[in-house]
Amino acid sequence: MKKITTLILACVAFAGVSQAQVKTPQPSPAATVKQTFGLGEVTVVYGDLVPFDKLWRTGANASTKISFTDDVKIDGQTLAAGDYSLFTIPGKAEWTVIINKDLKSGTADYKAENDALRFKVKPQALPYLVESFTIDASDVQANSLVMNISWEKTKVSFKVETDIDAKIMASIDKTLNPKPEANTYFAAASYYYESGKDMNQALSWVNKATEMNKDAFWMMHLKAKILKKMNDVNGAVAAANASKESAKKAGNDDYVALNDKLIAEITQPAAAPAKAPKKK
Repeated sequence: MKKITTLILACVAFAGVSQAQVKTPQPSPAATVKQTFGLGEVTVVYGDLVPFDKLWRTGANASTKISFTDDVKIDGQTLAAGDYSLFTIPGKAEWTVIINKDLKSGTADYKAENDALRFKVKPQALPYLVESFTIDASDVQANSLVMNISWEKTKVSFKVETDIDAKIMASIDKTLNPKPEANTYFAAASYYYESGKDMNQALSWVNKATEMNKDAFWMMHLKAKILKKMNDVNGAVAAANASKESAKKAGNDDYVALNDKLIAEITQPAAAPAKAPKKK
């Protein structure tokens, strides 16, 4: 890969015979990516420029820093929460990605014994040009995301995963005792619904939430979705209509529309796929 060269045009101001100090931007300006992930965050601070077929600190002016507020898994390997430096070895057929414990080291003083983990990924050819070296996060889920390293017409990606279920379950057990509020029941029911856990338990919690806060149209909407998942058509429609009426009184057009959409999904099953024409 070739290196990017930045041309800087600076305008210098003079006052009498005294010349002001010229301040210019770095040839490879730093960037920061911060993504909410699981119950915490992943943050990447990086620079620019790319050598090829040798160890690269994945940044021009300083080593790229990658931080995790929770323990994660990358390439099936466990990585403890903390701050790390990111190195790569770009190649035509594959890249080696290295997570190193030394935040201050560069390629000259890099030591493999400080590696927290390393793994290989296949580069992907892009159909478009990425002019500036970029690291970003995509496909962000409750317990996973994909980190992407892109430059010119090449992208490499790796998945980062975190186990939030145990923490959330422990939090639910703690907050439901001894006197939970409506929002606590709602949060617990929401997690069970989104995670596909016990719908009977989710329904029990959302019922308690709506009993404690009868005007909470968003809670009743969740109840409708839970009942839909449980295949209780009549109950789901009744809950959605109740949520819609409460939303109308509150002047919340968004939830009115959400409930109309949900009712349509419940009462109008998806059409069966078209059959392929018979061959003559």
